[in-house]
Amino acid sequence: MGLLDRLRDLVRKPSVPGLTVDTPGVEIVVEAFDPAEADSSALARSPAWVAGAPAILRHYLRLPPEKLAEAASILAQDGWELREQGPEGGFVLAHALRVQPLDALHCAQERSRMAGLAQRLGGDSLGWDALQPSGAST
Repeated sequence: MGLLDRLRDLVRKPSVPGLTVDTPGVEIVVEAFDPAEADSSALARSPAWVAGAPAILRHYLRLPPEKLAEAASILAQDGWELREQGPEGGFVLAHALRVQPLDALHCAQERSRMAGLAQRLGGDSLGWDALQPSGAST
């Protein structure tokens, strides 16, 4: 994500006031766990996704336990929150969460970023899903 994209994201006002990664009443509107599927295809096949409305983007990461703090620090620089979910065969499953606009470009950029980060830390990026409030509107 370039500097101009980050500035645009900071200036945009969320359509749903107060949407946070902890907002209750959100539901999964799109999932993308097939690395061969384009993010635009995942969004296009989702009847529940509300284009233009902010969403909680949640990436699923499998990381070595000793790398969690480093991952959290790196992700926090761009407003991501890393939450540990539990152990899995010598690794730790974690979610990287952030509220952001949900479109194919942003999803593809963040998927690539998460894959690179996980690989550098000796882990894996498993996929992502997005959550929006029930009945989200633009």
